[in-house]
Amino acid sequence: MSQTDTVSRILDAAEVLFAERGFTETSLRTITSTAGVNLAAVNYHFGSKKELIQAVFERFLTPFTGALEAELDRRIASGQPLRVEGLLESLYRVGLGGLRARGLDPQRFMRLLGLAYTQFQGHLRRFIVSRYGESYRRFAGLLAEALPGVDPVTFYWRLYFMLGATIFTLSSYDAIEAILKEDFGAQSSLSETLERLVPAASAMLKVEVG
Repeated sequence: MSQTDTVSRILDAAEVLFAERGFTETSLRTITSTAGVNLAAVNYHFGSKKELIQAVFERFLTPFTGALEAELDRRIASGQPLRVEGLLESLYRVGLGGLRARGLDPQRFMRLLGLAYTQFQGHLRRFIVSRYGESYRRFAGLLAEALPGVDPVTFYWRLYFMLGATIFTLSSYDAIEAILKEDFGAQSSLSETLERLVPAASAMLKVEVG
């Protein structure tokens, strides 16, 4: 087995197990057993469980932020005014869609992001901020510019309300889609769900308090 193959098998196993069980509940021994490698391989390639968690997120976040940055560059270069709906479309269609194009599961990515908030991992937050903070600040800054009448604290909360709704919807997509089919006899693909999410998330950011 080549080193590249070993790393991929470890990441594949860790990605699935972390998403299903959580970070704390998943042991390195469970990961190595699932991947079919020994514990020394994890220590050799990643150094520690914390660094393995970071590598799993890097696997998603690097292509995600790369696709999003390129799309933001394209929108800015067009000279058209940036609107909330367009920015969210970039986030959902291009950013998350870019993961699917690379064979990565955006639903699993959302489950991992949700766990990053609910199972506090200080090292992970520091890693994400140091590696991808500039991309986040750019996107959030453009959203804020598109909402000139919203004060910073209100914008902060609305942004996290929107992100929370996004993470819940996509991480729970299979269950929600099953309920939709059972209760309404209807179906919605992930792409269609993302299209529906744009106006809903936009309204969450733009709502005016009377």
